[in-house]
Amino acid sequence: MTSPTLADAVRVLDGFYPPQTAAGWDSVGLVTGDAAQEIDHIHFAVDPTLAVIEDARDAGADLLVTHHPLLLRGVHSVATTTAKGAAVTTLVVADIALYCAHTNADVASPGVNDALAAACGLPTDAQPLDEEGGQPIGRIGDLAEPTTLGEFSGALADKLPAAPVGLRVSGDPAAVIRRVAVQGGAGDDRFDAVRAGGADVYVTADLRHHPALEAREEARGGAPYLIDAGHWATESLWLADSADRLREALAAQGYDVQTSVSQLRTDPWDFLVPTEPRRSSDAL
Repeated sequence: MTSPTLADAVRVLDGFYPPQTAAGWDSVGLVTGDAAQEIDHIHFAVDPTLAVIEDARDAGADLLVTHHPLLLRGVHSVATTTAKGAAVTTLVVADIALYCAHTNADVASPGVNDALAAACGLPTDAQPLDEEGGQPIGRIGDLAEPTTLGEFSGALADKLPAAPVGLRVSGDPAAVIRRVAVQGGAGDDRFDAVRAGGADVYVTADLRHHPALEAREEARGGAPYLIDAGHWATESLWLADSADRLREALAAQGYDVQTSVSQLRTDPWDFLVPTEPRRSSDAL
């Protein structure tokens, strides 16, 4: 088998995650690279940080596929004195193409939210939670068996990549749950959909103080309970499946390509310092 060109790989990725399904404010698709260059190794990651780009270079990758865009907002310089400039320069000098699939991967099926739903134990026929620009987004469905919020949170923590902050949970650990709603990445603008769907627990990330507090007040202490599982962690689950699908799709076209998934943690937080008062027994 031969190596695909960048154009071949982009054609498949655009089929998986059509650029026209991305949110109007988003910036997706090919960022750097020559359409005619051959691709032998494709590296996947959540964030196109400089460390991730260097990791892709060291792995011998020709194409880096990330969930988050590198140039979401306008820039006026790509000098290496800025982080964005250093990233672009490293990509160009190393001859690494960069492709981003962001909100178009959020609304795709299979996509980011399917991977999170699977980690939560939801069936493959889980339904969309809501709509974004006319596209289905999030997932909601029922677990095979009821469980407690504490048991569910522990099982989910085992499925997610390790991150210092871990999971933040609001609700009684002994509360019984069965119906689960998920939204990878930031999701505190979907509480109306979560309530309308009858979810017992909502798994998402980046829950801000006021929206989360108001949601719990509306619930009067009951369901839906909340789990903030971290932005990077909830979206990183998608990478392996996307890599496998791309490799298999290119192989079906007669192309041979290697794929890999970054093991770098790009969650911005490094350690957690609990502030709850120590129990007297802890001091013994």
